[in-house]
Amino acid sequence: MNLRDSIGVLGRFWKEFSKERSGIAGLSLLLAFVILGVLGPAIVPFPEATGHWRDISFWQDNPRAAPPAWTNWFSSRKGAVSTVLRGPKVQEGNPGDGTGVTTFSFNYRADFDKPPRDVVIRFQGRGQVPVSIEVERPDGLVAEIFREQLELAEGDLQRVSIDRNCAQSLIEFVRAQDEALASTMSAGTIKPLYVLFSRIGKGLGETPLPLKGDYVLRVSALRLSPDFSVDPPEVMVSGDVAGILGTDISKRDVFTGLIVGIRWALVIGILTSIVTVLCGVFFGVTAAFFGGVVDWLLNRIYELIYLMPVLPFLIVISAIFKPTIWSLIIIICLFFWTGPYKPAYSMALQIREETYVEASRGIGSGRWRIIVRHIVPILLPYSFAVMALSIPGVIVYEASVSLLGLGDATIVTWGQLLNDALGQGAVINNLWWWVVPPGLMIALMGMSFAFLGTALDKILHPKLRTR
Repeated sequence: MNLRDSIGVLGRFWKEFSKERSGIAGLSLLLAFVILGVLGPAIVPFPEATGHWRDISFWQDNPRAAPPAWTNWFSSRKGAVSTVLRGPKVQEGNPGDGTGVTTFSFNYRADFDKPPRDVVIRFQGRGQVPVSIEVERPDGLVAEIFREQLELAEGDLQRVSIDRNCAQSLIEFVRAQDEALASTMSAGTIKPLYVLFSRIGKGLGETPLPLKGDYVLRVSALRLSPDFSVDPPEVMVSGDVAGILGTDISKRDVFTGLIVGIRWALVIGILTSIVTVLCGVFFGVTAAFFGGVVDWLLNRIYELIYLMPVLPFLIVISAIFKPTIWSLIIIICLFFWTGPYKPAYSMALQIREETYVEASRGIGSGRWRIIVRHIVPILLPYSFAVMALSIPGVIVYEASVSLLGLGDATIVTWGQLLNDALGQGAVINNLWWWVVPPGLMIALMGMSFAFLGTALDKILHPKLRTR
């Protein structure tokens, strides 16, 4: 078959395929998954999450168990949205001799009813650098919330948390405005973020009134020596709501985990289905064409594996050996090749009796040449349909093993997300954004391949078109 013939065959196939609505729906879903999987690092807020998913320090500045940001649309009291402030306005003082003061200014718009859970200023630099932090509020008051000398080392990250490090400074700020009110406060009981983002007055401790408007956070760093320096800091606003799909109890971004899991779902599903279908077709054709002892042996092996319960076996193996994702794929392949084996075996028994096969045998063609040239090409279209239909089962089996805590904990899969959610009380605590999205993604991925497989089955088996 030359290139023109191949293009013609593909054109006719696409014409038939485009008539199947289920196939178009499945293909659209699959393309969406592939695009999200490829563009994952560019669209997630934490592109380095793959290597730090279980690193607590990597997520420490995120809010714990925060619902998605879009839930603000349905709430009467809006919560602050988690965000990172970068690119500050820089103002140099006494430049030229390597010493002086550098001031970094961040603008922040507060239009929420519930203040952030924390605001963390993160520093990197070199040497002993005195740092002061002040916040200019919309009412014109300026609160100096931090003043201390930081020991900065190359590559180390220093953090200043307003919630943990600035309570006493905020009490002094209130004292300058209302001494009687400040006398009722203590550093161990006040909520610093409520003080900073609320009106100063009666009820500040119990029912604070939010102060909405533009805030300016200024970070001033004193350079005592030309050898000392501080890089432009980042300000992490840990809000009451966070991201597209919120965070879990370990402060990890659920949306990031969901997108990272797409690649592993595609790898596990497609790779396993390709191996299992190729093995099943190969064994089925071999048994049918060679017959005799080969036929008897392969059929007995098929019956033994086919009758063995897959999921309990996977659970036992995973509990004993703690397999990696690659060894888990191999184990699944050992069971799933039985799916395409019997249909391929039956079809090969029929094909081997065809006239052109007998003619090929009569002119001296060997067994393997007949299998490769005459039998396998006829079974390949069927293989594509079986491959698409087998992928959902593979994804569900991997998710089931991971859900039970027996999967590969070094990677991020949807099953791992569900296992963490159920193990850490997401259902009891009504953290629905941690449970529903992974389950929905598993269902959608399975649906996409199921739709594709059904459409291919109808096209490649004309008798099914009337059903």
